[in-house]
Amino acid sequence: MEKYRLSPEELFWRCDPNQFEFATTAELSSLEGAIGQDRALTAIEFGLGIEDDGFNIFILGEPGTGRSSTIKKILRKRADDRPVPDDWCYVPDFEDETRPGLIELPAGKGKELARDVETLVGRLGEELPKVFESKSYEEQKTRIETQYQEKNKALFQKLEQQVSDEGFILQRTPSGLVLVPKRNEQPLSQQDYEALSDEDRAALDRKGEAMQELLNDVLRQIRELEGEMRREVAKMERDVLLFAVGHLFEELEEKYRAFDRVLAHFESCKKDILSRIEEFRPSQGPQIALPGLKMGGQEPSFDRYRINSFIDNSALKGAPVIYEPNPTYFNIFGRIEHVIQMGNAITNFTMIKPGALHRANGGYLILDCREVLINVFTYEALKRCIRNKEIRIEDMAEQFRLIATVSLKPRPVPLNCKIILIGPPLLYYLLYQLDTDFRKFFKVKADFDRMMKNTWENVQQYAQFIATHCREEKLLPFDPTGVSRVVEYAARLIEDKNRLSSRFIDLCDLIRESAYYAGLQRRERVDTSHVELALEAKIYRSNKTEERIQELIDDGTILVDTDGAVVGQINGLSVYMLGDYAFGKPSRLTVRTYLGKGGVINIEREAKLSGPIHDKGVLILAGFFGERFAQDKPLALAASICFEQSYAGVEGDSASSAELYALLSSLARLPLKQGIAVTGSVNQHGQIQPIGGVNEKIEGFFTVCKAKGMTGEQGVVIPAQNVKNLMLKPEVVEAVRNGRFHVWAVATIDQGIEILTGTPAGEQGADGSWPEETVNGRVDGRLLAMAEALRKFGRGGEKSEEKGGS
Repeated sequence: MEKYRLSPEELFWRCDPNQFEFATTAELSSLEGAIGQDRALTAIEFGLGIEDDGFNIFILGEPGTGRSSTIKKILRKRADDRPVPDDWCYVPDFEDETRPGLIELPAGKGKELARDVETLVGRLGEELPKVFESKSYEEQKTRIETQYQEKNKALFQKLEQQVSDEGFILQRTPSGLVLVPKRNEQPLSQQDYEALSDEDRAALDRKGEAMQELLNDVLRQIRELEGEMRREVAKMERDVLLFAVGHLFEELEEKYRAFDRVLAHFESCKKDILSRIEEFRPSQGPQIALPGLKMGGQEPSFDRYRINSFIDNSALKGAPVIYEPNPTYFNIFGRIEHVIQMGNAITNFTMIKPGALHRANGGYLILDCREVLINVFTYEALKRCIRNKEIRIEDMAEQFRLIATVSLKPRPVPLNCKIILIGPPLLYYLLYQLDTDFRKFFKVKADFDRMMKNTWENVQQYAQFIATHCREEKLLPFDPTGVSRVVEYAARLIEDKNRLSSRFIDLCDLIRESAYYAGLQRRERVDTSHVELALEAKIYRSNKTEERIQELIDDGTILVDTDGAVVGQINGLSVYMLGDYAFGKPSRLTVRTYLGKGGVINIEREAKLSGPIHDKGVLILAGFFGERFAQDKPLALAASICFEQSYAGVEGDSASSAELYALLSSLARLPLKQGIAVTGSVNQHGQIQPIGGVNEKIEGFFTVCKAKGMTGEQGVVIPAQNVKNLMLKPEVVEAVRNGRFHVWAVATIDQGIEILTGTPAGEQGADGSWPEETVNGRVDGRLLAMAEALRKFGRGGEKSEEKGGS
């Protein structure tokens, strides 16, 4: 037994505080980059360096391993060396107002253009209405009207003279101009007209028809003159407006002469202003204004000439780095806002708002993969943007409407952005397997490991990490002992002396809590006592269930023996997982063997309380017995295995070695020491295999033994491969050092059974036999006897049947 017993030094890895060359972490520089993630960092550098399409990055790893913080630091540093992307502005398209146009300008120019145009719009609103009230405008309009009035007057004078010469008078009536015959310069009455002879009347009628044609011709000429006058007035008004508008636009056109697209937009604005002359005329009659409704009497609006500074990068120092925590469709791809006026939803190009993808254009966009997938439309739209290399703002609700409505369809913005998705490995492999587009667009996988090697360099970087975290959150600094205890906790988290955990979220919590307790004690630095206090306090907040189970063991409600020896009974060890807290507790396992051919019956499986892995572990036992003891005889064995007082599901194969020990004990009729608990799985060759949760299991059984009374003979048998995973609490290590508790590491069932029974396991001879006074010998003898008994019983049964038949 002594050769399998572990020394206290093997139960715990101690981080030597003397290796640190600082008094407190305040002396250390901040940590740059991530610790122990060389593979992931190499992949990130590759993904960021290559510009080809589809080489976007998927960062996978467990939450808390520093995925988000690391990529943000890398991107911020890298973005500083990249150029600031251009601004984008939406402007109206006066020919198709449903499709606003885009203008690309250098960073800062978009905001400046919008500000300049805002000033221009204000001046337009002030000066254009005054054009029609100016003296110059009135004089030009009066001149034109007078000129045409004189022409009209001349036509009428000439017409009146011609009509008079032919014996007619031109009279004005409510219905228009009428030709009336005259006699002695007086209109001819109806009686005088009828008194004329037929020939005179006919001659008069002929003259009247000719004069009527002449009148109609003159009226036509007058209408043409009126049309010419209106056109002349309109041309004059356009010239006046163009002069006023050109005067207002001249300064801006000179300022932005290097940008053809801006100049073209200014020309479009001027043309549109000239086409709206009627709106700028002074209103006639009373003005009626209703909220949200533009009436004819209201002042003209110049809002349509404003600039929508869609993307403003004037404040950037390099490429943008955008993290969108809520990647809804509209938050990523932008939206078109509406306002409600008189019950109607109204919008225009100034209400087009950018999304995270627009803001990240020319830089980097970071998204959480899970959040992207649970938001409707986002993932498919993201792939569509990558495929088409453009960001298109669409109203996704359109496809669910029964009636199509007129809405804005802004022109798309060209896409040039590196997209980084962050998610767990499960999502990455599911997307890779089920979505063929995923592997085209996210070709770079950066895999963050949950552990790193326990090297001197990584331990030093851990100290820098603690220093950085304390500096960022203004916490008390750690001394070397405090740093060492945190590093030891990192090894405990990963359950490996040769590895350190990369779950920095848990380590950050420990740093904060330790600094908190140091502050309560009014200390200037955090040492190992404060870290221990933080760990104990965290356990106390979480171990209510553990204490309740311990109380049930103490008062005998749950039966667990820690002294004496019993045949076919052993203490197996299990781990309870309660969220962020895990603890171990022993469970009594009993085995009963008897004559039969039923094999090993797993009561848990029969009761539907056993998981598939546990069932597999039990089935392996039959292979072990068949290979070792059934080469020269059949197995006439029936056995039942049960976890006593187990009312919930049982899963895992870590109890399979305990089940095998109990089977051997029952068959060999050798009692097992109840003060020794067992964990470990077994294969068909009888080799012990490693398991998880070894620290919690040992500590759980230690707690029970401590409560029931330490005898100095108690301990736990673990797989030899799990020695590297031991990071036991100081209390357990101290008990082992004082000989009050023990931990044995075994590689085979034979080694373990010797510890549990105090009897040699025995080695098989060349002829296949086993020494009689060994465990294997007693088991083999018992199985032989059972096979013989079953053979005799069967022979006797056959004879009885024959006699009964005759």
